[in-house]
Order: sequence, then structure tokens, then C-alpha cells
Amino acid sequence: MTMKTARIHEYGDASVIRYDDVPLPQPAFGEVLIRVAATSFNPTEAALRAGLLRTFFPLEFPYTLGWDVAGTVTGIAPGAEGFAVGDRVIGRLDSAGGAAEYVRAPAATLVAAPASIPLADAAALPVAGLTAWQAVFEHGLVTTGQRVLVNGAGGGVGGFVTQLAKHAGATVTATASARSAALVRRHGADRVVDYTARPVGAALDGQVDTLLNLVPLSPPDAAALASSVRPGGRIVSIATPVEPPAGAGVTAMHMVARNDAAHLAALVELVDAGVVTVDISESRPLTDLAEVHLLSEAGRTRGKVLIIP
Repeated sequence: MTMKTARIHEYGDASVIRYDDVPLPQPAFGEVLIRVAATSFNPTEAALRAGLLRTFFPLEFPYTLGWDVAGTVTGIAPGAEGFAVGDRVIGRLDSAGGAAEYVRAPAATLVAAPASIPLADAAALPVAGLTAWQAVFEHGLVTTGQRVLVNGAGGGVGGFVTQLAKHAGATVTATASARSAALVRRHGADRVVDYTARPVGAALDGQVDTLLNLVPLSPPDAAALASSVRPGGRIVSIATPVEPPAGAGVTAMHMVARNDAAHLAALVELVDAGVVTVDISESRPLTDLAEVHLLSEAGRTRGKVLIIP
């Protein structure tokens, strides 16, 4: 039995993505087999495909794309506990990719999918949601009454960061373009700054307790943004490292999210409680994945894009 996949056999531009028929995977000890309802596109995957991350994440080819998965358990190997055939699950995939009709995954990294949203939509949660959770709670230490700046709130991670920071009790200022402003406000931002119209740092004047940076920045832009943080504040960046202002006593860190099923389960609870919403900008078939990579690299994607096998 075979299945459809989207794979790369070498580093390169989006044209290296191939749609291959491959044998159905067999779950190893501790793993389950999942019929994929959807994966979701993460912009970092374009950098991975291009070879820009090979120093940190070297690939073994052929490599199946897709770090997120939402689907239904169809097979269980010995040692896999906590799930039964027919269960709806989501998870972050650290080896085998979700851009396929089926994928095998360690049961320990999976959690039950939210019951309140379509299964395919839940594919937007693992990578972006885990990154947001850890940025807000683990590294940003966001608490009630803080003034938080979310730089890049219109992206997939940014939507979750904004909602989680509000859930933590913060007053949130968010940067977004005009096309994303309404969505960012729906996510709870108290103030939206159009970064295309005015310098963000100047708009905030050193009044931010915690800066959560989610986008690449030039050195001047990073310095200007850092100037918005008060003495003793915190800077957390998932993209360009942002250096703290000299002598200001600001704590700055660059973070890489890790796979954590407990964090993902907590996020699912918030989704089912109606605290966190999952917004999908569009859904595309598997055979459109190369086009999605091209659009992302041209800055023409917004929010979370689902890939449906």
C-alpha cells in the first residue's frame, strides 16, 4: 500500500519539493500510525528547505515536510500508550513529516485534539502554539498587570502570543500591518501599532515590561525596538536576537521552542474553553505546498495555512 507525500531530495528553492508515492509507514515501538487530516505550513520550513538551517537541523534525504500534524490514530505499535484506534490527536513531529497521507509518531508527543474545532484546523496548534506558550509563560514570565509588546502579531505565532499574553492578564500592544490589524484586535490586543506607518520604538517610549519579538529585524530596527523596554524589563525573541540597551538591566534571550506534550495539552484546554481561538487564513491541497513556500518567501502569506493531504 502506498501514500502521497511532499518531500525534498536536496536543498534548494521551492522547485525541489516533489510529490512522491511511498510505502505506508509502519509505526515502531512506542509509536502510533496517524491518518493525517492536515499539517500546517510554518515559514521556518522554507528556510529549512533552502538549507539555511542545515548547521542546526541537518536533514537526511529524502525528507518529508510538515512539522505539525492533526489526524486520527489508525494503528498502534507495542509500547505506545494512552491512545486507541480512532482517537483524534495532534502533535509536533520532530522526525517524520506531516505533509503526507499517513505519518508515524511517538505516542508520548501527542495529545488529544480539541473537541471544539474541526480536526484539520487543530493542525495549526502544535508548532505555533508551543512557541507562543513558551515565549509568554516560560521565557517572558508574563503576569497580570504587565505591559507587553508583541512584535509581529499578525503571523501564526503572533496570534497565539497575543491571546496568551491577554489570558495572563497583560496589557498588550501589538505591531501589525493594516491588513492584519482587525484580526489582531480580535485576539485581544489593547493597542495596535502599524509598523509600516511609524517607528515602533518611538511609539512606545520605554514603557514596555516585556518585548516578545517574532520577526526578523535589521540591527537598527532591533535597537529601536529594544529601546521601548523599561529598565529591568525582558526581551524574548524567536527570530533575530535582540540586544538589550546598554546599562538598562534588561534581560534578553533568544529562544527555540521545544516539543512538550504537557504544554500542548494545556493549550488544547484553553481552545476548548473558548479562551484561545484558532484562525485559519486558508487551506490548500498537498500539491500546492511548493506554491505556499513561494508565497511565504514573497511575504504574501498571513496567519496559518493548512495543507490537506
